[in-house]
Amino acid sequence: MARRALVTGGGGFIGSNLVRRLLEQGDDVRVLDNFSTGNRRNLEELAGDVEVYEGELRSYERVHNAVRGVEVVFHIGALPSVPRSVQDPLTTSAVNVEGTLNVLSAARDEGVRRVVFASSSSVYGNSGDLPRRENQHLDPISPYGVSKLAAERYCVSFSRVYDLETVALRYFNVFGPNQDPTSQYAAVVPRFIASVREARPLPIHGDGTQSRDFTYVANIVDANVLAADAEGVNGAVNELADAIGEILRLPVEKEYLQTRAGDVRDSWADVAEARRRLGWEPSVGLEDGLRMTAEWRLTAAP
Repeated sequence: MARRALVTGGGGFIGSNLVRRLLEQGDDVRVLDNFSTGNRRNLEELAGDVEVYEGELRSYERVHNAVRGVEVVFHIGALPSVPRSVQDPLTTSAVNVEGTLNVLSAARDEGVRRVVFASSSSVYGNSGDLPRRENQHLDPISPYGVSKLAAERYCVSFSRVYDLETVALRYFNVFGPNQDPTSQYAAVVPRFIASVREARPLPIHGDGTQSRDFTYVANIVDANVLAADAEGVNGAVNELADAIGEILRLPVEKEYLQTRAGDVRDSWADVAEARRRLGWEPSVGLEDGLRMTAEWRLTAAP
């Protein structure tokens, strides 16, 4: 049965991919975005199918208007990037913490059934064993990680105090179509693809042996869709660079830079709980995801 859903940050990379999936399955979709990091082009071809509210997460009035009348809120909107949060922790906190509190308050006030929140692997910091598990001690390093953990705790609080259903999904280094390689804070995959195409050295902070899980965006979209209805739920950087060079059939030159403040050394996930509780399985592997992302980048408008 079709439902009405709100996607905050629906003009951004992950949000716009989720919007497309929801439309494909017949949902009535509304977007809230201020387009500070999102891109209107991501929604251009959907103009007749999506209701767009332009506004700030920091405005309760604007958030409340967008939430009114929806059944499920996918709260993807945030001010992303660890480096940005190190430079400007106040704005990161205002958008990610206060903005999430506005979304939860509006959802409570409007009788929304469930809020699915986009959290981050940055909540773990460098603590605990690998792979990362849901029950590990959390020790975020960066202001971004702290903001995501605070938002998670607000989700738990609203679930317990107000009986609002909430699910937090911790994303690990998402990549895929609609991701901007030109941003100052661009993620590693689009930046690497752009550098290889333009025969520029690939910027690697640290020695490149730090490990990461890289998650193709379709897998994240799958997890969000499942989390909206599930019952009872209230690889190394050097190797990545080489893999992108092989896919593009171009040589790779690496430029090793100083490790950035706030970055964690290693981060990869145990997804057993997502399998058990959501019925989720990654549908796209790393190599296939990199290939599809590179193909999209080669055909995307400049």
